Amino acid sequence: KKITCLIIRFQYCILQNIVLIFYPITIFKFYSMRKADLITEISDKTGIPKVDVIVTLETLFKEIKKSLIEGENIYIRGFGSFIIKKRAAKIGRNIQKNTAVEIPEHYIPAFKPAKEFMEDVKNKKIDENS
Repeated sequence: KKITCLIIRFQYCILQNIVLIFYPITIFKFYSMRKADLITEISDKTGIPKVDVIVTLETLFKEIKKSLIEGENIYIRGFGSFIIKKRAAKIGRNIQKNTAVEIPEHYIPAFKPAKEFMEDVKNKKIDENS
């Protein structure tokens, strides 16, 4: 889906009263693809029914989560790696109570794109055949 965002700049003028003037600075567009959009794209390009695509994608997501929970990294050549990163224990601050909070060592999931993938995105190279 195409979404257009309009950034509004506020300018205050003081004459006799406070006047608020709105005018656009810039307009930019960004594209956002949801899971439903991805399912539709795959179904349209491959001819596979949407139900089968949904089952396949959900299974893929479930297996990625399961592998990462078990501590196994996933490497997909030409696409990237789903990895587990270790975060060291540290001391954080609760700003509202002004107290120190100990944050224990923990693991987080991360995605590291492959060099080819990064180059394609950097150069906006899209393979129309696949």
